[in-house]
Amino acid sequence: MTTATGTPAPTLVERGWSAQRLRPLLRTPLQVWWSSLPLRVIASTLAASTAVILLGGFLLLQQATEGILRTKQDQALAEAAVALDTAQRSLQAADLSRSNVNEVLTRLAIEAASRGVASGQYEVVVQGPVSDIQSPRVSAQSVPESLRAQVAGEEGTWVTPTQVRWTDGSEPVPGVAVGGSLVAPGSGRYAIYFIFPLTSELATLEVVQRAVTTTGTLLVLALTVVAAVVARQVVDPVREARLTAERLAAGQLDDRLPVRGTDDLASLAVSMNHMASELQQQIGRLEGLSQVQQQFVSDVSHELRTPLTTVRMAAEVLHENREDFDPVSARSAELLYHEVDRFEGLLADLLEISRFDAGAAVLSCEETDLLELVEREMSAQAAFAERSGTPLRLFRPPQPCTAEVDPRRITRVLRNLVTNAIEHGERRPIDIRLASDSTAAAITVRDHGIGFEAAQVDQVFHRFWRADPSRARTVGGTGLGLAIALEDAHLHGGWLDAWARPGLGAQFRLTVPRVHGTALHGSPLPDLPADPRPAAPPPAARPALLPGTVTS
Repeated sequence: MTTATGTPAPTLVERGWSAQRLRPLLRTPLQVWWSSLPLRVIASTLAASTAVILLGGFLLLQQATEGILRTKQDQALAEAAVALDTAQRSLQAADLSRSNVNEVLTRLAIEAASRGVASGQYEVVVQGPVSDIQSPRVSAQSVPESLRAQVAGEEGTWVTPTQVRWTDGSEPVPGVAVGGSLVAPGSGRYAIYFIFPLTSELATLEVVQRAVTTTGTLLVLALTVVAAVVARQVVDPVREARLTAERLAAGQLDDRLPVRGTDDLASLAVSMNHMASELQQQIGRLEGLSQVQQQFVSDVSHELRTPLTTVRMAAEVLHENREDFDPVSARSAELLYHEVDRFEGLLADLLEISRFDAGAAVLSCEETDLLELVEREMSAQAAFAERSGTPLRLFRPPQPCTAEVDPRRITRVLRNLVTNAIEHGERRPIDIRLASDSTAAAITVRDHGIGFEAAQVDQVFHRFWRADPSRARTVGGTGLGLAIALEDAHLHGGWLDAWARPGLGAQFRLTVPRVHGTALHGSPLPDLPADPRPAAPPPAARPALLPGTVTS
């Protein structure tokens, strides 16, 4: 589109009405709606009462209209029967041998129209031998063709709704048309129609409609006021209960609701106070048990380190001299050596968990190149990936990806995610992507293995949880890796979320702020994988790719 000067007209985007600006405008009414319970109560009452009153008014007007029309049709039939009988007697008394039939019919039509106008009831249209004869004001088009066909086909009196049209050009009005026949001796049968305008009936319906509208409006306003009063009486105690619940959730366990009266709201206050008391007792007991559990884990983990060191030294001596043993003893030495490794890893994880539980975990942040950390971890996992026949594919970001993080903890998160992907990847490629924007940096690890149910996304970060407990371990996992990785992400002020589907694999996304201490509002990488379809397994002889061999 162009303007009058020939220049292109500004589009909505150029005017500032982009989708990004329209979306908040559309979201605001929903936010207002769901932010106020009294508003919803009042609006719902207003909408429901309006709908009921509109329905009631519609039914009332419909019944009134049908009743008035039915009464008008009965009156019209009675009036038409009297006028038709009078006209028939006049026609029989006329001397048709000396007069023209058309003149007689014209006279009869004028007389009938005069009686109808005098009584304010009807107009007359007579079908003459040559043309229609009608009252001065009414048009012959006021007679419906269906009524003409009924009168012409069979003797009797017929009635039907119509639109009364006038010869002076006035607006048509609804009406009722009654048709019958006049029998002229020796000349045949002639149709006569009585047109009854519904002017007074329409005025009556307008009065009824105004009364229904006024009464309905007053009722809606009254019901709205009543709803506002009721909503305030109900919402105020509920709001007070909400504030009390928030204070309880914030740790103010001594806070209680005031109890007024003996109604349901008072019973609610009593129940909430009882719940708060029970909750205070239970939290006290749980805090004691939690402290005992954390102290137990911490003490056991520290106490086991000394004997574990001795066992490890003995296991290393036996493992180094296993070639001098018989086959059974040599195999036992190997199993002891590897199980001590697993036990040491479990002990280290337990110690780390105890630090998180005690709030003793601290960060040592520095400006770090995340791509360098990823490449270093891929190099460390290359041997395990090659033994498993799993290619590792790195998609390099188009721009540097740096952030203020603790390199040791981020490396541990990457190690847990990559080893977990290799363990469950079913020898299919594992894709690792990095991205950053002005506020956040993200890393995704995507495998195409067995996956797990979408409902288990939150459970995967629970301690000692496994998607398939019967599945053989190949890396000797402790079941604490993802729980520790989640704690490391939270310690950075970031996120660690997961996506998975059975048979389609899983994707884990780590998002951290680029500047430590800033709040996250989004991630530069989507939470859903770019390709949710399973990848084909590589040939058995294909080695794992080295870090950096795949770029994008």
